Amino acid sequence: MKVAIFGLGYVGTVTAAGLASQGHDVIGVDVERSKVAAINAGRSPVVEPGVDKMVAQAVCAGRLRASTDVRDAIEGAEVSLVCVGTPSMPRGDTNLSYLARALEDLREAMAVVEPPASGFHSVVIRSTVPPGTGRSVVEPAFRAELLPDGWSVGTAMCPEFLREGIGVEDFFAPPFVVVGTDDPRTRESCANLFDFLDQEVHHVDVPTAEALKYACNAFHAVKVTFANEVGRIFAQYGVDSRDVMQLFCEDHKLNISPAYLRPGFAFGGSCLPKDLRALQSMARERGVDVPLLSSTLVSNDIIVRALVDRVLETGYRRVAILGLSFKMDTDDLRESPNLELAERFIGKGLEVRIYDPIVNPAKLVGANLEHLQSKLSHVSRLLVDEPELALEAAEVVIVATSDPACLAALPGAHAQLVLDINGRLGEQVEHIHGYEGVSW
Repeated sequence: MKVAIFGLGYVGTVTAAGLASQGHDVIGVDVERSKVAAINAGRSPVVEPGVDKMVAQAVCAGRLRASTDVRDAIEGAEVSLVCVGTPSMPRGDTNLSYLARALEDLREAMAVVEPPASGFHSVVIRSTVPPGTGRSVVEPAFRAELLPDGWSVGTAMCPEFLREGIGVEDFFAPPFVVVGTDDPRTRESCANLFDFLDQEVHHVDVPTAEALKYACNAFHAVKVTFANEVGRIFAQYGVDSRDVMQLFCEDHKLNISPAYLRPGFAFGGSCLPKDLRALQSMARERGVDVPLLSSTLVSNDIIVRALVDRVLETGYRRVAILGLSFKMDTDDLRESPNLELAERFIGKGLEVRIYDPIVNPAKLVGANLEHLQSKLSHVSRLLVDEPELALEAAEVVIVATSDPACLAALPGAHAQLVLDINGRLGEQVEHIHGYEGVSW
């Protein structure tokens, strides 16, 4: 394919060299003449192991060159990849001015350049942009009424996952290939462009593709901070945290896995809150500041408070809670956020009914019973034996279980709002009036 790449920085150069190495005809575009000159001389304008050799080979083979002229780049091109910078503004928001300028230059060049033989051109964003940019900035730039005769444009988001220092390796072995577009022709163009990777292409909507890079980078930052914070605490106790984290990373069932990475409701139970508080106490005792760990319980409480506020804003007064323990298939109520919800609803004067397929006050003993009594001493009046009794006359339903009896009863409920707090309802949501997710 003939490909135009806008922006010859780190991402653009690695992408241009990588695509050219696989037989694509690539022209890079940049306003900086020094970058253009470097490419045309067979040198990389960025420092990255392996990219100099790829650039030199691609230029020598006639598959890669660069220009400051957008018209030169897009003439006959089937795809434009936009890899311009999207730096931070003073307040932290994303500066999209370089992106907007590139799109404007691209559209203006179309007015004086013959379209490709098919008449169709794909504009694919590789720059990291906030969700909604495609729909608010990219798509409007190529509305049909703005395009010259003979041109048809589809747009997409195809995020990159290149780590500096091993960018070439990451280009040829990315964690995934993601294409966000509503246009089938653009989807096909992207598949053809990257088919040499021999990886499944994940086809998603544009905002999902835009959001993915932010989620990845934020999690990487959290992991670095987490390791450093626990390391600083344990160092005060003579523990080599490198040994701790080496063992930590061997757990692919929970630690390094999809476990706990589903947006939903707050955590609870007998371990997580208690051990977080213990770590904070250790840190305070040794004078170690751990803002990430300290904010975790605060953030968890915000999730509970936000759901309470969401229900109160509806004005409805009758609430059913399906699932009381901190997770399914247990009667453990210690620090259950669902129990906390019930307590707060009652404190706000709402009428609450609760059904849990396992929790039975008559059978609770020990710490479970004490915790229930301390939170809701009159819980026996709130708990009912069947989900239908909890749902009867309920205006709002909080669902924290996928118990078969609950799933069977929900479609017959007449509630105005059904909040799925753990995403456990699956295809059942199609049959539930007033369904909404929490945190998604």
